Amino acid sequence: MYCPASGLRVPSFSEAFTTGPLEESSVIRILVVDDNPTVRRYLRSVLEQHDGWRVCDEARNGQEAVERFRQTRPDVVVLDFQMPEMNGLDAARIMNQLSPETPILMVTLYLSKQLSDEARKVGIRGACAKTDVGSFVDAVGALLREETYFPD
Repeated sequence: MYCPASGLRVPSFSEAFTTGPLEESSVIRILVVDDNPTVRRYLRSVLEQHDGWRVCDEARNGQEAVERFRQTRPDVVVLDFQMPEMNGLDAARIMNQLSPETPILMVTLYLSKQLSDEARKVGIRGACAKTDVGSFVDAVGALLREETYFPD
């Protein structure tokens, strides 16, 4: 649970008594955003195979992503480009204004140099194809090391 007054994540009652002491630096909290529930499940399963990475929330479109971002304050955001209501670039622009230190990775089926350039302009720190699981995991790792990840 996020405490706005202190700016810290505090454990819920059940977390405090079932998971032991909270070690803030040990778990990376990830927000996953995609309009397709099957893709969200796939992204979650890939991410959570990595020790210490947990999906803290999911969103179906850009507007919902911004709302969930405000509520959960994740450590990293993984979002689709093409979604209803608000696309990934517009959502990333808003999230970057709210928290410029939070890295955002755009995943898409439509990756191109032009899209990667547009992503950089709005503060997205990495982009990769949804279909390339290896690069997807590498990209999240790079962002967590405060690097960028864009294909050549």
